[in-house]
Amino acid sequence: MFAVIKTGGKQYRVAANDVLKIEKLEANVGDVVEIGQVLAHGEGENVVIGAPFVDGAVVTAEVVEQGKNRTVIAFKKRRRQNSRRKIGHRQLQTTVRISEILVAGAKPSKKAAAKAEVKGETAAEAKAEAAPKKEKAAPKKAKAEDAAE
Repeated sequence: MFAVIKTGGKQYRVAANDVLKIEKLEANVGDVVEIGQVLAHGEGENVVIGAPFVDGAVVTAEVVEQGKNRTVIAFKKRRRQNSRRKIGHRQLQTTVRISEILVAGAKPSKKAAAKAEVKGETAAEAKAEAAPKKEKAAPKKAKAEDAAE
């Protein structure tokens, strides 16, 4: 199955496990991002084309790397004027691996969802660990009161 997505002002034809370089996304390496601007998706003759986007279609991708593109040099010279100007530019880009193409409002697989929720689980585990420590302290107080009587 393939999909045509729009991100960073450009359109890309992608399939599962494709690696591509797109305009910079605000995400860390290893994060799972969802691209909701799907222009078309399908397989063989069964192609669905959106107007402009397909409703309920989402492409999930994992961020592989954040980096910069090659240097583009803008050189301007005016002959016989002793005037020249040289400027270089490196565009920021993100390398992503397409995880899956979801249609009709489907949910991401457990693998992709687990990666997206890792940060949330660590915070919940920290709270869970802190709560039993308080409960353990309460029985000690009860024993101390019994010993005092």
